[in-house]
Amino acid sequence: MQVSAYLKLSVAVAVATIALKTGAWWLTDSVSLLSDAMESVVNLAGAMFALAMVTIAARPPDEDHPFGHHKAEYFSSGFEGVLIFVAALAIIWAASNRLLAPQPLEQLGIGLSLSVISSAMNGALAWAMLKKAREHRSMALEADARHLFTDVWTSAGVVLGLLGVAATGWLWLDPVIAIAVAANVAR
Repeated sequence: MQVSAYLKLSVAVAVATIALKTGAWWLTDSVSLLSDAMESVVNLAGAMFALAMVTIAARPPDEDHPFGHHKAEYFSSGFEGVLIFVAALAIIWAASNRLLAPQPLEQLGIGLSLSVISSAMNGALAWAMLKKAREHRSMALEADARHLFTDVWTSAGVVLGLLGVAATGWLWLDPVIAIAVAANVAR
């Protein structure tokens, strides 16, 4: 499979992941699951931009670019970094409001199941993308894969934290987890 095919698959998985994580947030009203869904929106934007840059990078050399267009992939990597930072700020904003006014969580079991399914999809895709990125020396594909791995770890932290909320009843833990997600994303 070509690099662009992996990025197209990344776009499709990002759309599915957004649907699953948004559903998880909608069912539970958990701000940490909302933050996880916001991170997936960033994954989608990053994958779409990476696909565009890989398409440009594949163009043959021309009069204006006698050595080719391969440096377009660097823009993809930088864009992904900016998106991650913006998502972290948005997550902190949403979580701060919930920290001031904690809310009870609903249907946590179903919501967590949806989150785990989306994480499994992201993890499998990220692993395959990273392998292909190394094979083709694609910076854009590697950046997208690493971003997906970050999403998997973030989702795992959210799931564990929400299990802690369910076990203790500490509603304030939900926005604290969301802020920790933002810090991890920004890192």
